[in-house]
Amino acid sequence: MSQSPDARSLVSASSQLNLMEVDSIDDKEFDIPQVDTPPTLESILNELEDEEEPFVLEDTSVLNTDNIDTHSCDTSSLASSDSGDPAYLKRKKRTVDLNATVHGSVLRHSLLKGISAQIVSAADKVDAGLPTAITVSGVIAVGTSHGLALIFGKDTSQALRLCLGNKTSEFGAVSALSINHDCSRLLCGFAKGQITMWDLAHGKLLRTITDAHPPGTAILHVKFTDDPTLAVCNDSGGSVFELAFRRVMGMRSCDSRCLFSGSKGEVCCIEPLRAPPDFKDHPVTHYCLLAMASLTKILVIGLKPTLKVWMTFPYSKSDPSSVPQLAWQFVPVQKTVNPVLAFCKGDTVHFLLVKKEDTGTIHVIKQRQLHLSCDIISLSWINSHTLVLVDSHEKLQVVDRPSQEVLETLDLEQVQLVYNSRHFKSLATGGNVSQALALVGEKACYQSVSSYAGQIVYLGTKSAHIMTLRNWRERIDCLLKQEHFIEALSLAWSFHEGTAKAVVGLFGDPLKRKAVVSDKMVEILFHFGEHALKKCPEHGKIQVMEQHFQDVVPVLVDYCLLLQRADLLFDQIYARLCENTVAKGVFLESLESYIIADRLGHLSAPIMKDLLAHYHGSGMMHSLERCIVHLDVTSLDIQQVVQLCWENQLFDAMIYVFNSGMNDFITPMEKLFAVIGPTLKGGRSLSDEDVVMGNKLLVYISCCLAGRAYPRGDIPEDLVVQVKHQVFEFLIRLHSAESSEEEEVFPYIHTLLHFDTREFLNVLAMTFEDFKNDKQALEYQQRIVDILLQVMVDNPDFTPSQVGGLFTFLARQLAKPDNTLFVNRKLFDQVLEFLCCPDDDSRHTERQQVLLELLQAGAAVQFNEERLLTLAEKAKFYQICEFLYEKKHLYDRIIDCYLKDPLRKWEIFSYIHNLLSMPGYSPDEKQTVKNKALQLIQELVTLDPSKSADLVVFHFTEEVQQIISELQDDQLRFKFLSCLLEPREGFQMEFILPLERDLHELFLDLLCRFDRSQLLSFLQTSHHYRLEEAIQIMKQYHCNEATAYLLEKKGDVQGAFAVLLETLREKLSLFTAESDRGAEGQAGTQDDDEIDNESTLMRVKESLNDIIAFCQRSCQNLDRQQREVLWFPLLDTMMASQKQVIGLNAKHTSEVLKEQTMKVLNCMSSFISLPAIIQQILQDPVYGKGKLAEVQCLILGMLDTFNYEQTLLETTTSLLNHDLHWSLAHLRAAVTRGLHPRQDCCNICLQHYKGKQDSAEEIIVFSCGHLYHLQCLQQKDCGLGSATEANQRWRCYKCSSSHGGRGRPFSEAKRGRVMSLAQTHVTSAHHDMGAVAHRKKVFVETTLDLQQEQSWDQIRCLYRGPSRLSMLSELSHSRSSEKTGFLISVQPEKESFQLKLSPPPLLEE
Repeated sequence: MSQSPDARSLVSASSQLNLMEVDSIDDKEFDIPQVDTPPTLESILNELEDEEEPFVLEDTSVLNTDNIDTHSCDTSSLASSDSGDPAYLKRKKRTVDLNATVHGSVLRHSLLKGISAQIVSAADKVDAGLPTAITVSGVIAVGTSHGLALIFGKDTSQALRLCLGNKTSEFGAVSALSINHDCSRLLCGFAKGQITMWDLAHGKLLRTITDAHPPGTAILHVKFTDDPTLAVCNDSGGSVFELAFRRVMGMRSCDSRCLFSGSKGEVCCIEPLRAPPDFKDHPVTHYCLLAMASLTKILVIGLKPTLKVWMTFPYSKSDPSSVPQLAWQFVPVQKTVNPVLAFCKGDTVHFLLVKKEDTGTIHVIKQRQLHLSCDIISLSWINSHTLVLVDSHEKLQVVDRPSQEVLETLDLEQVQLVYNSRHFKSLATGGNVSQALALVGEKACYQSVSSYAGQIVYLGTKSAHIMTLRNWRERIDCLLKQEHFIEALSLAWSFHEGTAKAVVGLFGDPLKRKAVVSDKMVEILFHFGEHALKKCPEHGKIQVMEQHFQDVVPVLVDYCLLLQRADLLFDQIYARLCENTVAKGVFLESLESYIIADRLGHLSAPIMKDLLAHYHGSGMMHSLERCIVHLDVTSLDIQQVVQLCWENQLFDAMIYVFNSGMNDFITPMEKLFAVIGPTLKGGRSLSDEDVVMGNKLLVYISCCLAGRAYPRGDIPEDLVVQVKHQVFEFLIRLHSAESSEEEEVFPYIHTLLHFDTREFLNVLAMTFEDFKNDKQALEYQQRIVDILLQVMVDNPDFTPSQVGGLFTFLARQLAKPDNTLFVNRKLFDQVLEFLCCPDDDSRHTERQQVLLELLQAGAAVQFNEERLLTLAEKAKFYQICEFLYEKKHLYDRIIDCYLKDPLRKWEIFSYIHNLLSMPGYSPDEKQTVKNKALQLIQELVTLDPSKSADLVVFHFTEEVQQIISELQDDQLRFKFLSCLLEPREGFQMEFILPLERDLHELFLDLLCRFDRSQLLSFLQTSHHYRLEEAIQIMKQYHCNEATAYLLEKKGDVQGAFAVLLETLREKLSLFTAESDRGAEGQAGTQDDDEIDNESTLMRVKESLNDIIAFCQRSCQNLDRQQREVLWFPLLDTMMASQKQVIGLNAKHTSEVLKEQTMKVLNCMSSFISLPAIIQQILQDPVYGKGKLAEVQCLILGMLDTFNYEQTLLETTTSLLNHDLHWSLAHLRAAVTRGLHPRQDCCNICLQHYKGKQDSAEEIIVFSCGHLYHLQCLQQKDCGLGSATEANQRWRCYKCSSSHGGRGRPFSEAKRGRVMSLAQTHVTSAHHDMGAVAHRKKVFVETTLDLQQEQSWDQIRCLYRGPSRLSMLSELSHSRSSEKTGFLISVQPEKESFQLKLSPPPLLEE
């Protein structure tokens, strides 16, 4: 991809190195000095941040895949636009989303201007060639296309220190570079295969290696290991070699050893594990590990102490052109530091953790994968947590490995990366590489990327670039320069909380880290506030200014509170914002959400004063109320707030101020009663506001009595009892403070009862639960109950429901075991009289429900039950009666209650069933209920016959006859029996109901009278009637179809046929008679006659179909004469009916009858011979007239049937013969196929099959490929059956016995290829060398064993789907089931019948 440089000056070349966007390489922003005084590379690589980050072990929980957040957030580069969410910016009140991910600019991209300028100058002026490779260590080495290695030092000018090699060298371009760990040696690999070693201290050539690998291949990689005497190289043949350097007697030499041959898979990338200085003594480094990436897999080998392969890992499916990548890094995992190998091919990065076990072996553990949507061409670690990737579109991505987030994306397209395609194609040596390696080489840029000590250098065609991680201050400052204050604050907060990624320059101690970051955030907040005031539009709509500050002020407030710097917020930032009226208002309004969330609980007096004034002036009273109830009362001006709340009806705030500020819980109640009392007293309906106020009052009283503060929190423990007593004293006051002469006694209880009686009583009930050990409270409890009775009893202002609620409440309190209340029993009697008044029909259901709840609550002990029962019966309170009867176990009377109650009468069936089914009731009680149900059976059946029948089936099977006799109405009896005899799932009726046959015959009689349409279906589904009796019933009511069915069932075929034939004759006579009347009728009635004719014709067709179906069923078991006795009378009947047709419609009626006659003939043809049918027809005068036209149609139909049957027979024979030939041919091919042994030795004795030279040895070969001596099989007893040796059948010993490698039992041998299709005995003759040289197989026998016979049965079914014979059989069965015969009427306008058969498939020979 490199191109020859244009002839241009050094200045013009340097001026065109604008490889990124203009903003992204701004010198001031990136702190890049001018070209004339560049910083040294040493200072760039080794520069320290202000605060060095100590080495911290990685938290093991982060590496747990269950806890890793897989959410990725693509953040733009430094030059990109605002990365904030636009919708997020449009919200009216902007709050900080602490979960939003902001990374800012993570990488510092710097152009090495000094080196870049000298590369261009060397290419232009001294013809050094284009750059081809780069590596970095203590110095930077750049290889060129003309075989030179340019060494740049780290002085202030980045000057060229050494120029190694010469342009006249025959080695070709530099294709690979490597510097050792102490920066004293340089290895150069060349495109023509040579390797040179240079002394970097003196620029002296130490070695020229020309025989380390096969000639004619380019060097793709050359790498030093941690051992200075050991290096590895990789050539374009895909092979890997170890280079061992020796120096003996002053002579330098190099020994080469092949580690991996390219013939086994071409390696295109190698990476030795090189430990940083801190980990030189790590136990894994002693093995000198080397990772190799071929086109199909990854290998990790150890070079020391001996060569050993520790791991192989195949790739998943990927693009063949994807470039394999390898990168090592020491990573802290689970309190230890171990090397991790990152590798990829395509879009997935895999991680392998390498650790040394106590046993001395290397253990490789697969880690979580990283999936990206790009094709990766470069992979580098920049620190132990962060990867830098480059994809095939030259997009650079910074990825945090633990979270798998993409932190930043940069475009490297203008860098113009140098690719190594020429070397992978080995163009310098003739291009003798494989197509697969050449395809990978299209994207290979291994020698253009080099990483060292946290920096990554990229080589372009005219420049060199370095990438380093920015420290935390730089990342924040980059956002501030772009005026992205919100993103800067979010990033700073992530540093403060320790959640940021790729952090450089922060303390490991959390306290020190937070202190440093907090100071920076305070600085940003001041800067942000000043910027907002400066950028505020001076002119324009007020909404624009408000929106401007709503985007700023909430952020300032939020971060000040997060930093717990309220002093900064109110003393400095608020003071500055007060200069702008709009900013001040937005600030005060933004405080609401933080006050409500209890993040801001105390405001200074000036701020509180401004807050009250602003909210009051803006009409935001509800917001003000929400704020007041969450603020510390000590920060409030109580008098001002109370006045404000009362004027604006902020009752929640008023209650809070009185309670918290003055410990006054009664005054708010007085004010609330003053609001709703007059309305209730005047009898007016309550408005929605009044209802809300009343509910608020009830909740407030409930909270005070329960020890809870309103609207939030708890009352101080030392005040709980005092407050409770104060509230009770308030409620039982005889008069209010401002009472008038007209005021009722106990006004507060009156008001609460009128507002919501039930809820007020619920409040008291909950309060009374806590009155156990408080004597004073118990006195209040009794006092309140007395007042309630005094107020509500005999008071017409309260409804029965309200009074009933009171007594229900009292009954529940009295029913408690620790009850201390006293209530006069006469009051309960008084309430009972009131509720059971029979003269008052109003609210009947309500009064009954109230009384029922009262009884269920335990008030029954307060009443005289006899008197209560009498009153309930008079008032028709049937549920009350049921309740009382239940207590007295008078269950039979409960049945009367259900029948009399119009709302619940349908539930009587469930009640009776449940009582008779459930345990807990005595036999006498159940018998009483049964007797009662039998007495009322007439009413029960009338109410619901179906449920009555269910009840009888379950509980009254013995009384069925009695029940039937008691049902006087036949219609009712019919409905009951139809439900009773209905089939039920899980029940067999003959074992349940006695006299089953009598019931069915009775039901048949009723069916004949009331519903004949269901008669036939009942006869077909039921089998519990007697045939003779049923036949007599059917004949009595002239049910011919049912009679015929029963006669057929009895076996009387002729009798059934006679009944059906008689029915058909009657309908035919009716049809012909109606046709005659239609011909004679008037024109006005013609339409009605046609309708009647159609209806009669349909009945004729139905009757004819029934008799035809009967004949077809019956003919299966009859001989020829008996069949003729059935069919010929039917044919005569149809022919005779045509003689009776006269009148104007004779022609139409005759055609219809002839069509039906033809139908009979077609059906007959399946059972009666055609000559007999023709003879019978010719005897009839109707078909004997004229020119035998009808006979002609019959004869043509016979000919068509013959042609069809002949074609079908020929085709079937052909198909069967073809199938048989195909199956036999395939079976013959299978049994004569040659067998190929897997190996030349017997699988039992493990000796060569020609091992015995003195005699001929028979050999048996199985279809599975295993070979045995005959004697060995005999010794192992592998024969099948007890046949003689000549006919002995054998089984494979290795496949079918547990002694073999697979360990399968013989019972499973049929599934595999254990037995040969043709067991082959091979005779080996070893008498002379010629026989040995020309060995032949002698086939002794070919037999089929049991397994092969089963295989033959399976082969017959393999011919592409089901057997054709089975298909034809199925076709014939389906046609015979239709019973239509093959006699087809031929009409001139219709095509002749054609047999449509698909041709047989073509098969290869």
